[in-house]
Amino acid sequence: MRAKLFTLLIVAAVVLAACAPAATPTSPPAKKGFKIAMVVKNLGNPFFEAAKKGCEEAAKELGDECIFQGPATPTAEGQIEIIDALIAQKVDVIAITVNDPDALVPVCKKAMDAGIKVVTWDSAVAPGGRQIFVNQADMEQIGRIEVQMLGEMLDYQGQIAVLSAASTMANQNTWIEWMKEELKDPKYKDMELVTIVYGDDLREKSYTEAQGLFKSYPDLKGIISPTTVGIAATGRALTDAGLCGKIALTGLGLPSEMAEYIKSGCCKEMALWNPIELGYMATYVSHLMASGEITGKPGEKLTAGKLGGRTIVDDGAGGGMVLLGPPFKFNAENIDDWKDVY
Repeated sequence: MRAKLFTLLIVAAVVLAACAPAATPTSPPAKKGFKIAMVVKNLGNPFFEAAKKGCEEAAKELGDECIFQGPATPTAEGQIEIIDALIAQKVDVIAITVNDPDALVPVCKKAMDAGIKVVTWDSAVAPGGRQIFVNQADMEQIGRIEVQMLGEMLDYQGQIAVLSAASTMANQNTWIEWMKEELKDPKYKDMELVTIVYGDDLREKSYTEAQGLFKSYPDLKGIISPTTVGIAATGRALTDAGLCGKIALTGLGLPSEMAEYIKSGCCKEMALWNPIELGYMATYVSHLMASGEITGKPGEKLTAGKLGGRTIVDDGAGGGMVLLGPPFKFNAENIDDWKDVY
């Protein structure tokens, strides 16, 4: 009897074990999102505030966090201090537009050594301090189109000047070199580049530099300002001095800031890309780098949300570069379509 009872208990235990749910292996929880730090040249710059909107939009779509930071004034020292703090915070990606391409290399290397992906956009850190560059447009195209616009305004005659941002900014310097190349074309033989001045992407300094150009070069016929801060400050300076129509102005400007000068004829035409889309693209590329979906090598393909597909190209220094697209021209015919956008 005891033997039968023992046998029944064993059978019951086996049946219960068979009916019990199978144990599932435990796995680490998936990472919910990446911390992407967008470091800009300086706070309070409308161009970068627009890029912030793109960063936040992309981060929301991707489930990431957009951390937006920048120094009060556009200095390399301020950016280095911020990056050191971000390394300590262990962010996943630092996406930076730099004030000095060489000075930022050591701290960007430090970030990469800590396992942080370093993406540069708008203005790139030197090759040793980055893993991929998100460029707004082809550098040559940007430089040449500004000279082309001014040439048409001046009928290819007269003294011209460039009012740039800071002398250390890589994107500005590259664009200016391509302006000089464009000016070598025989059709510009009667146009003379008399000087290049720097407003450091500060409103009042740019305004003062523009005033200095008026005084130093009484025969000046045109100004190119390849900086959104500089072109707006120059438009204001021309207006205040009563020189609109006497000195032509072009460059790279935000429609929201330049609408009044375009409508008044102070700036007949300018160019730019969409900074919101640039911030959006930089954030998507940052996410794909953090997730390991791309490594930043030329030839890789990616999809950046609403902006669609891109192929990473060679940046000219052996690294990878993603291009947003060609610059767009703004004038009196289309400025109302864009002035409330960015």
